[in-house]
Formats: sequence, C-alpha cells, structure tokens
Amino acid sequence: MMIVSRTPLRVSFFGGGTDYPEYFARARGAVLGMGIDQYVYVAALRLSTILDYRYRVSYSRMEQVTELDQIQHPVVREAIRLYGYDRPLDISIMADLPARSGLGSSSSFAVGFINLIFALQGRGATKMDLAREAVRIERDVLQENVGVQDQHHAAFGGLNRFDFEGGRTRISPIQMTAPCQDALNSSLFLVYTGMTRFASATLGEQMEKTKSGAADKDLSHLLALVDQAQTVLESNDPEAMLRDFGAMLHEGWETKKRLSSKVSNPHIDSLYAQARAAGALGGKLCGAGAGGFLLMLVPPERQAAFRAGMEGHSIIPIALDTVGATILKG
Repeated sequence: MMIVSRTPLRVSFFGGGTDYPEYFARARGAVLGMGIDQYVYVAALRLSTILDYRYRVSYSRMEQVTELDQIQHPVVREAIRLYGYDRPLDISIMADLPARSGLGSSSSFAVGFINLIFALQGRGATKMDLAREAVRIERDVLQENVGVQDQHHAAFGGLNRFDFEGGRTRISPIQMTAPCQDALNSSLFLVYTGMTRFASATLGEQMEKTKSGAADKDLSHLLALVDQAQTVLESNDPEAMLRDFGAMLHEGWETKKRLSSKVSNPHIDSLYAQARAAGALGGKLCGAGAGGFLLMLVPPERQAAFRAGMEGHSIIPIALDTVGATILKG
C-alpha cells in the first residue's frame, strides 16, 4: 500500500524574524502569511523484508541502504528513529518548486513526512501536533537555525496570523471578504532570482543581532506591520486593500534588508526595482534572503505590463491553499 502526503509551501508577508525563540522568549512575536497552491509531496511504500536493502529514499539523490543510520537525509533518518517506525520503506520526495528558494520547503517536508509516518502507524494528529513535531525535529533534534512560522503555515495552510509568546502559539485566521480574497489571490506572483541558498547559512549575522538586541527596533517595526496588515486584509474595498497591502510589503522589505547584510544583494535589488517599475505595487524576497523567489503584488490591470516588463524571467502566479497538510491516499 502506498501513502502520499501533500503539504503546501508558504509565503510570509510580515513578522519574519520575530518567530525565533531567541526573540519571542523575551518579547512578543507574530507573523502573517499563507500556505500557497504549490506543494511538497512525499510518497511511501512498505517494502518486502526479502529485499537486500531496507530503505530506499529518492529526492535530488538516490539512497538505498540497509541500516537506518546510513540514511543521509537528516529529517527522514531522525523522524523514523524518533517515532519508532520499524518497517522497511521506499520513500519518494517531490515538489512543485525547487528547494532552498525561500518558500519554507524544508519545514513543509518535515511536516509532510511526519504526517506520513503517523498515517503509516495509524496514529492521529492535529495540525498543531504536526507543526510542533516539525519544530521539535528541526530545532531540537537537528539543531537547525530556523524559526517556527514555516512549520505552522505548512501544517495549517490558509491565510493566518500566528502569535508566539513564550511557549504558547495562537492561530488567528484572517477574516477576509470574498472580493478581497479573490483580489489577493489574483495578484500574487513569484519571480525567480535564479539563485538558491541554504537559509541557515544566511542567518548568522541576523541571529547575532537578534540575540544582542541590535535588531529589536527593526523587528518591532515588522511586528507592528502584522497588526496593520491584518486590518488592511480584513477591510471591504479590494482596490484599496491591494494598494495599501502593496505599500506595506515594500515598507517591510526595506526594513527586512536592515536585519542583515546578507538578506539582499545588487542582483536582487535590481530585479526588485525592475518588478516595481513594471507595475508591481510592492513585494519582498521570500525566506531568509540571498536568493530564491521574490514575491510581488500586481493588480490584474497591471499584469500585462508587468509580464512584458519582466520578459525573460520566470514568473509564477500563486494563490491560497486552504487545506494545509493532508494525506492524499491511504
């Protein structure tokens, strides 16, 4: 029997950086973002014990090993160990968009693989369980330099605000009208920078500034934008909502660049300026920085000019995922 999990990638709009325990352990953290209609898929097939290998793991490389400790993929290895799954497995990992591109793919995979292991074990789990277990594996077991918003966006999907205070996480779905939600869904685009990166490698300077308090002013501003953005998104005028939201994205991007010298570079700055000149109201680089995708907000009436102005670049329209982490087959 094959089981397939599907987990959304995410875009974070505001509050990124305040979702690190190094920050919200001493101050309130909050983020606003959404799961998108681009996914990570993990398929698992129970293997016969007569084969001469116990685990086969297919992703950007192929692993075929006889012992758990021989698996090189860290999340696969440690999740199987942590949850005590003792059957041989053939595991295939697929995604709609490339990894290391700022869309939270590593956390989406962690959530999806945990969901799959629990399904194989016949074990029930809420979406909050999945998010917390993914945080546990990434931060506690693997000691990855990651925040905690990606796991929650991946597990829950939807357009949500997450507040982090000490050990408590509170979810608040954004209450949009249908016209405003339709306007947002039809106005979001990813523009590929042509560069991928490891998030942990770009975060050293930012984390030092976070721990020392040197980034507190900018992080407080990004936190304030979460409150403002929720009000804007929950308004009734789609045209005004897009205008104000686009301006806020631009403001947030200018603030985010001050968190670390590694967030942006001349190529990213030039591409972002080109996108705004072509008609985007605002945007930001997704994820930790240094590469991946730009998220740009372009109202429908500006999209023809935007596509013409961005000719030669990969442009991907995205919309809201409303399901979150799910099992497709069982």
